[in-house]
Amino acid sequence: MAGRPSGPPVAKTQHFALHMTDTSAHSGAHGLFPGGGTWLVVLIPKRWARRAVTRNTLRRQIYAVARELAHTLPPQALVVRLRSGFARDQFISATSDALRSAARAELQELLGDRLARRLRQQAVAGEPHA
Repeated sequence: MAGRPSGPPVAKTQHFALHMTDTSAHSGAHGLFPGGGTWLVVLIPKRWARRAVTRNTLRRQIYAVARELAHTLPPQALVVRLRSGFARDQFISATSDALRSAARAELQELLGDRLARRLRQQAVAGEPHA
């Protein structure tokens, strides 16, 4: 997964995009995803979050929401990418409770509702997982 995530996002919110790939094709002792299961990759470009404290806050929120929803996540590699910045006039502080709660709500929607909806659509259509 060097460079940009391959393929279009399977789900998007205002600030985040979710990409997926099947880990079984790349598993094995020397594979990209040893042991299979769910893998989480977080991409937060400096372009959209200039300050390290903001990037770390968003990264922590992504991992926290993924832990909460771990039982619902598919056994695939999931790439959560920040696709646009949070408005500086709305979130003045580099890290704040308002930023945390806004990011958390969006991530719960992305990794919860939108991912579940996409997986149901794939199951109905008989598509393999992204």
